[in-house]
Amino acid sequence: MEARISLLTLGVSDLTRSKAFYEALGFPTTWSPDKGVIFFKTSGTALSLFPIKELVKDIGDNREPKFPAFSGITIAHNTREKHQVDEVMALVEKAGGKIVKKPQEAFWGGYSGYFTDPDGHMWEVAWGAFPFRPDGSLDIP
Repeated sequence: MEARISLLTLGVSDLTRSKAFYEALGFPTTWSPDKGVIFFKTSGTALSLFPIKELVKDIGDNREPKFPAFSGITIAHNTREKHQVDEVMALVEKAGGKIVKKPQEAFWGGYSGYFTDPDGHMWEVAWGAFPFRPDGSLDIP
């Protein structure tokens, strides 16, 4: 297996609402909810939204999904400049996300905060962890 994550899919309770939230954050898409799934183009791993009940069915799991529930997984968005962390968090709040941890100096030397999307998926917005490559991906040693 190649060390690559091609697509990150989030199970959502309302595809239209979640599409609007991520578009408000600047994620581009040409997909519409009538297709049953939304794909967003990013500079790295693509992001998709899929109705949670359909995702559970596709996996073959019979548990009832519950929102919000922290699953132990976070999604990170790294910024090129420190001030952009605050800007992104303000945009998140305006779009309807919930700020879980306001941006602050981090123990690892950077600056970061956390928010959840409308379904409780946890995101970190961080600056200072690693430099960027020209393609927008992180240069992790």
